[in-house]
Amino acid sequence: MRERPRNRRAEALPGIRIGHATDLRGLTGCTVILCEGGAVCGVDIRGSAAGTRDLAPCLPGHLVERVHALFLTGGSAFGLDAAAGVMQFLESRGVGFPAGNVRVPIVPAAVIFDLHLGSSRARPDAAMARQACESAWQHVEEGSVGAGTGATVGKLLGIDHATKGGVGFASLTLWGGVLVQALGVVNAFGDVVDPSTGKIIAGARRARDSSQFAGTVEQMFKGKVRKNFGATNTTLVAVMTSAALDKLQATKLAQMAQDGLARVIRPVHTQFDGDLVFALSAGRKRADLNTVGTAAAEVTARAIVRGVLTARGLGGVPACNELK
Repeated sequence: MRERPRNRRAEALPGIRIGHATDLRGLTGCTVILCEGGAVCGVDIRGSAAGTRDLAPCLPGHLVERVHALFLTGGSAFGLDAAAGVMQFLESRGVGFPAGNVRVPIVPAAVIFDLHLGSSRARPDAAMARQACESAWQHVEEGSVGAGTGATVGKLLGIDHATKGGVGFASLTLWGGVLVQALGVVNAFGDVVDPSTGKIIAGARRARDSSQFAGTVEQMFKGKVRKNFGATNTTLVAVMTSAALDKLQATKLAQMAQDGLARVIRPVHTQFDGDLVFALSAGRKRADLNTVGTAAAEVTARAIVRGVLTARGLGGVPACNELK
């Protein structure tokens, strides 16, 4: 049995607060990343099954330059409506894009599919989203919480053979004090591997009661491909940095961070995944974009690994640290 790793640097960078709301009965939840002072945001989507809301402000050329929160949620497309709760919370605090006498909070959102675990009728709502906002602080909770509550990985052989996914967080401090961090919600079709060895640490298990991994890529190469997977998988990542970036640079940062997914998820960016990376610039430090992007890929990979190592078994799906 693996021990859950401790994260000594599980503190979000200044100006960012992260909160979760968790439904342990329905096995779903949501996660909010608050940046009430505003942050430049970029986005990159590589999977073919993404579920999103209000991504336009993340795109270069859009009138709105800054976002005030990111919302990551379970519940499939149903869960996206819960973002209204984040907007309500921010509006009550006078936070938002000025439009005459009104301030409109800008809250891009993305969703994972978790309806196969727990109750398919359980979806995050506006009240849960407000709860996540009210609980947000700089300390970052990991594991089977928030949007990672119903997350699973390795679904080639079905949910009964999967391993539990979750929320992971990682941070790097670069020369000059620039912080680069990543929060990942790991709900992948593929297996998660140790990037230093290539060994599977969480994924499709050979049998329902087995701790032996089938090896998704190898099984696919042998012709084991089901045609009814559906859009039931997604890994969501939010990269955050104290480096000062414009929207085009933040978009490039999100693109470079996708390399981190490719290092630790096999296969990744499939038709069955909605893999998406947000990138937030919430600081004023000057830094080389290539260096920050390289660090973003590294913390993304680490956050994904932590997402499965810190998870706990729920709904009959074991976590990798519970396998013997």
